[in-house]
Amino acid sequence: MADIKYPENNDLRSLIRFSSDDGLIWLDQNRMVLMHAAALGELRKELIESIGHEQARRILTRAGYAAGVRDAEIARKVRGERSAIDAFVVGPQLHMLEGSVNVEPVRLEMDVKTGHFDGEFIWRNSWEADVHLQEFGHARDPVCWMQIGFASGYTSAFMGRFILFKETECSATGTNNCRIVGKPVEDWPDADEYLPYYQEDSIVGRMLELREQVDTLRSTICERKRSPSLIGASTGFQTAFSLISKAAGTNVTVLLLGQTGVGKERFARTLHEMSPRAEAPFVAVNCAALPHDLIESELFGVEKGAFTGAHASRMGKFERADGGTLFLDEIGELPLAAQAKLLRVLQEGEIERLGDERVRKVNVRLVAATNVDLQDAVKHGRFRSDLYYRLNVYPVTIPSLRERTSDIPLLVEAMVARFCAMHEKKLLGVTDKAMRMLKAYSWPGNIRELENIIERGVILTPQHDWIQAEHLFVDGSVEENRPDGISEAGTLEADGPAPLGARALCESILESAGSLDQVERLLLEYAVERSAGNLSGAARLLGITRPQLSYRLKKT
Repeated sequence: MADIKYPENNDLRSLIRFSSDDGLIWLDQNRMVLMHAAALGELRKELIESIGHEQARRILTRAGYAAGVRDAEIARKVRGERSAIDAFVVGPQLHMLEGSVNVEPVRLEMDVKTGHFDGEFIWRNSWEADVHLQEFGHARDPVCWMQIGFASGYTSAFMGRFILFKETECSATGTNNCRIVGKPVEDWPDADEYLPYYQEDSIVGRMLELREQVDTLRSTICERKRSPSLIGASTGFQTAFSLISKAAGTNVTVLLLGQTGVGKERFARTLHEMSPRAEAPFVAVNCAALPHDLIESELFGVEKGAFTGAHASRMGKFERADGGTLFLDEIGELPLAAQAKLLRVLQEGEIERLGDERVRKVNVRLVAATNVDLQDAVKHGRFRSDLYYRLNVYPVTIPSLRERTSDIPLLVEAMVARFCAMHEKKLLGVTDKAMRMLKAYSWPGNIRELENIIERGVILTPQHDWIQAEHLFVDGSVEENRPDGISEAGTLEADGPAPLGARALCESILESAGSLDQVERLLLEYAVERSAGNLSGAARLLGITRPQLSYRLKKT
């Protein structure tokens, strides 16, 4: 196909947003980085000199391939309703917008349905060729490794089959420009020479496998294996996990403290699994969910005829957990009568069923949990002081999710995998923008709320697609909790045309509002007024932080 003309790229430029105050650049929902080409050239040089030409080429080609796959997803999203050619040239246009190279089409024949592809392009101003010439001088073979990886990755993702691009000419070898040709991999007779650059490096892979084996052996020697139900690497998480690890081999009563939804039961189960009682029962009881008049019979058991309706003798939770671990969640909700009996069990290791005079010995490890201040409850007479001191021998505080935001990517990855398996979905993961919002959200419901949101996102996301912010925060909370730098109204490029509504607004402001300082002052004051004097609310309206708003108010 000759004389291929690119469509206007305003739709692509509108995806680029800058937030210099927060150190963020966005391309749609993908975080980008603006770097000096010289710095990337230095990286190429270090790779070539440290691990060799072939290894460096493989790494850079694979990196470019991954970038191309990401941009293909943007193409489907932005121009999915337009012709196949218009949608496909999003790749070359993005490659130019991203500052990699100028792409001039020579020919392009493609049919997505049949998988036919034959394309040829001229590259001008290749950054890779330029930096290679500066560092190494003229090359014998083509050197635009990241860019050829990008072309192959983008086209393969767009076509749904592996399309291999080769650089037939390279300006680093002395030609005026670079030239690339792409065809299905089976159409290249020498494809086997190029395929290793797209495959995982066997040497590096073996080195990584050996390192992982060493790390595994070290962790096995130093500590017991961590339960897969607990995920985290933050300082607060590590502190809590270290405490239960040290308590696991003992019989000490553990008191788990923390907000609702932080995972106290999972910590309790992990403690049980790491203890010598792991093969015995683990019994969990939510004290807040039991009616007060049934708590004693549920915990300690009941004999036949003890009260109306007791038609048979029944073991309580303590007897069911004999030899194992009993987890009492929300222990602060226990009535005082049950607290007295619980204290006796802890001190004597004996229980009496309701309506029975026989004492029964039990061997139970107790783990209690609460999200209330037990000291305050003791002060106000709602909790026995002697029981509190008996439980508080070994307290472990589990941090809230907003105190361990660095763990959110690890948690999200595990949750997405679990819910994809549960709902038979195959998804690519969470976009950079969505992850940024997840990390900025306050999480009043902690990990339980995160699980619910991720499951919702998995269900709403189409097959083989990325989970986006709109799939997660569907109830409007995304706007209330949107972090700075992720506003939908991003910074327009200087040479890009403003939308018609924005142009009319600008015209009206220039005619009536006065100087730029006056306009800013009016806008700030209106935002504060609209938010009823709430500076945080006004800052959210303006897409800035509260300190930034305070500074601007003082300045103007």
